[in-house]
Amino acid sequence: MKKPTPSPPEPLADPERITVTLDMVARRAGVSPSTVSRILNGTAVVSEAKRAAVLEATTTLGFVPNPLARGLAGGKTFSIGVVTQAIDSPFYGAALRGIEDALDPAGYSPMFMSAHWDPEAEARCLDVLRSRRVDGIVVLLPRLSDSVLQECAKSLPVVVSGRSLQAPGLFALNFDNYTGGFMATRHLLDLGHTRIAFIAGDQEHPDAAERMRGYRAALEGAGVPFDPALVVPGRYYEISGQQAVDRLLDEGQAFTAIFAANDQMAAGAALSLFRHGLKVPDDVSLVGFDDLPTSMYATPPLSTIQQPAYELGRMAAASVLQLIAGTVPDAVLPAPQLLIRESSQAPSPKTSKARP
Repeated sequence: MKKPTPSPPEPLADPERITVTLDMVARRAGVSPSTVSRILNGTAVVSEAKRAAVLEATTTLGFVPNPLARGLAGGKTFSIGVVTQAIDSPFYGAALRGIEDALDPAGYSPMFMSAHWDPEAEARCLDVLRSRRVDGIVVLLPRLSDSVLQECAKSLPVVVSGRSLQAPGLFALNFDNYTGGFMATRHLLDLGHTRIAFIAGDQEHPDAAERMRGYRAALEGAGVPFDPALVVPGRYYEISGQQAVDRLLDEGQAFTAIFAANDQMAAGAALSLFRHGLKVPDDVSLVGFDDLPTSMYATPPLSTIQQPAYELGRMAAASVLQLIAGTVPDAVLPAPQLLIRESSQAPSPKTSKARP
C-alpha cells in the first residue's frame, strides 16, 4: 500500500500576497491551532520545545496576531485606555512615552484620549474607553471626583495619578507636590529673597493646590508674611506665565524672585521679564517645577523641582498590568528633588525695576 506523501512545510509568507493564518502557524509548528492561540496569549502550559516551535513559526511566517480575535478568545482586548489632559504638553508627552514603553513588552497597546482639564470631558473619555472594552484605564491627574473613579474601578482596573485614593480595583500614584512647592520657595528664601511672586496653577487641581500650600508654608516658616498680591493664577501653559508677569509688572508689584508652578509657565515668565528689560537672575530669580527636558537648555538654565514624568507614566502602566493580573501594585514615585541651576541667585544689591 502506497504511503501518503507528507505535506510540505508552509512556504514563507510574502506579506503582499498571503495573509498568514493561525492554522498555517499551527501546521508549521506541528501543533493544534488552539495550542498556538494559548501560547500566544500566555495561557498555555506546554513544553519549551512546543513553545519554541510556535514562536519560530510565527517569526518565520510573519504571523501578526489579530487583537480582536485574541480578545474574543481570551476575554481581553490587550488595550489600555489612557485619559491624559493635553497630548501636546511636554510633561504629558513624556508620561505617555513611559506608558508606551511599559505596555509594549507585555503585548498591550495604549488608547489615548485628552480631556483638557475638563471633568465632563474626562467622564466622556471613560465612557468611550469602556465601550471599546479596554482591559484597564490609566487616568493622569484627573479633575473627576473620587467617587466617579471608585465607581469606574468596580468594572475594570483603574490607575490614577495625582491622588491619594484607595478602593478595590484602583491604585493611586501621588507625587509629593506640597514638599516640592516648599522646597522651591525655601530655596529662594535661603538665597535672601523675601518678595517672592508665585504663578499658581488652577487651584481646582490637587497638584496645583498642594504646590500653593507648600509655597505658603515655606513663607510662614521663614517668618515672611504672605502677600496675596504676589500670587497670580496661571493655566500651566507658557502664555499664562507670560501674562502673569505682565500683570505683576503692570500693577507695580515689587518682587525679586518668581516661583512658577510648572516649567512651562516659568518659560513664559522669562519671556515677559526679557521684554520688560529685566534679566534672569540678575534682576529676578526664577524657579520652575517639573524639570522638563528643555529646562536645562533654557537661557539661563532653569532651577526647578524634578518631577519624573516618564517614570510616572511607566509606573502607572506597570501598575494597571499588575491589577489586571490580580496582584497588588507597589509602585512609589520618587521624592521631589531641587535642581539648582543658573536662573536663581541671591538678590543683587543694585536697584531693579522689579524692586521697590
